[in-house]
Amino acid sequence: MLTALLFVTLTAVQSPDSAEALAARVEIVRTEYGIPHILADDLKAMGFGLGYVQSEDFGASIATGLIERRGTYARYTGAGALDDDFVARELHARAVRTFSRLDPRAQAVYAGFAEGVNQYVRLHREEFPEWMPADFTGVDALARDVQTWSRADAARFVRSHEAAQEGRTPNPSPEELLEAEAFVLDGSNAWAVDGSRTESGNAILLRNPHLSWATDAPLLTRPSGSTYYEAHVRVPGVLEFYGDFRIGTAFGIIGGFNARLGWATTNNYPRYSQVYALEAHPTLPDHAVLDGRPLPLEERRRTADYRAEDGSVATETRSTWWTEHGPVIHRDADRVFVLKDPRDGEFRRGEQFLRMMAATSLDEWLEVMRMRAHPSSNFTYADADGNIAHYYNARLPLLPHAATGDTAAIATRTSDIWSELVPWDDLPLYLNPPGGYVQQANDTPDFTNLNVPLDRDTVAANLPEPRLRLRSQLSLELIGGTDRVALEALNRKKHTARMPMAERVMDDLLRLLRAARSDGGDDVSQAVEILDAWDRTASAESRGGVLFKEWALHYLDAPEANGLWAEPWDLTRPTETPRGIGNEAWAILAMDSAFAGLRADGIEPDAAWGDVHRVIRGDVDEPASGCEPTLGCFRALSFRDTEDGRREANRGDAWVLWVEFADDRPHGRTVLSYGQTAREESPHYDEQAGMFARGELK
Repeated sequence: MLTALLFVTLTAVQSPDSAEALAARVEIVRTEYGIPHILADDLKAMGFGLGYVQSEDFGASIATGLIERRGTYARYTGAGALDDDFVARELHARAVRTFSRLDPRAQAVYAGFAEGVNQYVRLHREEFPEWMPADFTGVDALARDVQTWSRADAARFVRSHEAAQEGRTPNPSPEELLEAEAFVLDGSNAWAVDGSRTESGNAILLRNPHLSWATDAPLLTRPSGSTYYEAHVRVPGVLEFYGDFRIGTAFGIIGGFNARLGWATTNNYPRYSQVYALEAHPTLPDHAVLDGRPLPLEERRRTADYRAEDGSVATETRSTWWTEHGPVIHRDADRVFVLKDPRDGEFRRGEQFLRMMAATSLDEWLEVMRMRAHPSSNFTYADADGNIAHYYNARLPLLPHAATGDTAAIATRTSDIWSELVPWDDLPLYLNPPGGYVQQANDTPDFTNLNVPLDRDTVAANLPEPRLRLRSQLSLELIGGTDRVALEALNRKKHTARMPMAERVMDDLLRLLRAARSDGGDDVSQAVEILDAWDRTASAESRGGVLFKEWALHYLDAPEANGLWAEPWDLTRPTETPRGIGNEAWAILAMDSAFAGLRADGIEPDAAWGDVHRVIRGDVDEPASGCEPTLGCFRALSFRDTEDGRREANRGDAWVLWVEFADDRPHGRTVLSYGQTAREESPHYDEQAGMFARGELK
């Protein structure tokens, strides 16, 4: 018996998949600022190292994220997690079915990542609750990259449909309000310039995503999904890549560079899902009618267990109904409503990013992009051969009918329902355009380069309508032109604190305030004095921006949003509009509200921007330049109120990556506002926060 046990133990140690064997095939060196450099013999060992170092820096949150993706979090924490668990169990089941279909190289990274997390749990049991397992698999890691149909689109349709049936306007749900806020506040900036625009003659790439900093999240216990992890990975003869991974994932949404090329991602916002209205069968229950024949609806029942309040284990079973075309999201007496989403079931996102990381040329990279396994991002590109590019990446359905928005398309035949994607070549691709630049700041691809207007007749018909908001307009002004600049000068441009909304309305606002001064009292007179002297920026030392921002947020919160601009945005003058104040009476009322709001918070209306707006992390408490994208700042920062009446940056600009592709090797510069770890006792917790506040790079 002892001999048999010894044999089993030795076999486990010698297994190439054991934690000990994987650890022996990877070397991890942390350099200044705690950045991990992972040198591995193979991709599984690379994944092992990545899972382990993320756990070192973010504790139990990495393993907890894998528990969540199994759909078993409620088992340990209670019924409050059941909604998420039911969705996660659907995704995990798909991961089980599809893992073997992945490229073996991607399988290796996922499996290694899971084992790296397992090993950290085994070696640091004191950091974890007793129930935390150490048996995660590559399937669990893959489940974080499996995509699903949009519950938000389904809920929005149902609310809109029911409101229309009742003759009323639908009220947005809390989830829709959060989604709308994210559309305004989240996103990214990306630039690529070719050698004709740089002093060195080399192409330069900027990656600058804007998401939540998760300052309210307990990042040592729960993953946020929106935060970035800086790392350098190398497998000799296979790949070498420097960039960002999403915390808690083997891949997530990745940007960065290898020796030959790099890319940045920016959110795109097309309408992916389409709802179809099918006739309900008049006599057969749980059937629709399609092609003149009964179409059965399939009930899928799923059971999840959860921890009851008395500590016992309870279960709940829920049903969803499906057709071969997608989930049934609503039924009434006459219709069955089915949602079809081209993202549903896509599982190859990590595989695509892995292939992109290993690509060595533009042609190879573009071929990988044809997978479109990650549909929610645009991609901006630069390489060592001097190429720059921007691709509007999306899995758009090729609709056999006009897009219907939040209403349903009638489907009586299978041919009424989309079955293919818009061809890859029908989506906008800008490759080495004149002017030597491409840019993206989360607006439509029409204005990626002003020298090359997008011909809408040559691209997919269901692209979003043209849009160019103030941040994008400033981006074009900053990156356009003919000057040749160095990376340091580009970084100064990127960190400009200009506030375009102020530039567009200030003449009108001052005119209105001066006219109202005789009736408006001391506040109006003070507003004129402060704003007339202000430089129209959100620079830390600037005085006037605090008052203007407070006014602007009240003004933009008008009961009727239409008519706020004297000249609304005009497609024929895309970089000159909107401008001017359209609702003059509301503008005066908004100034009254601005003074009242600042007084309530104990803030002087002429306070320096940086005295109020701060970057606060650990021992760092420094003035911040930059403002909300609503106001047009390219250095897009959003803030939350602090207990002492100040504003703390908590969203937006956080991760800045520059890379210049020189002849010998790429040269990268970065800064990550919230640092490399969530462990407050670590010097790497707050050491980059001050650099970020000052616009410096490491």
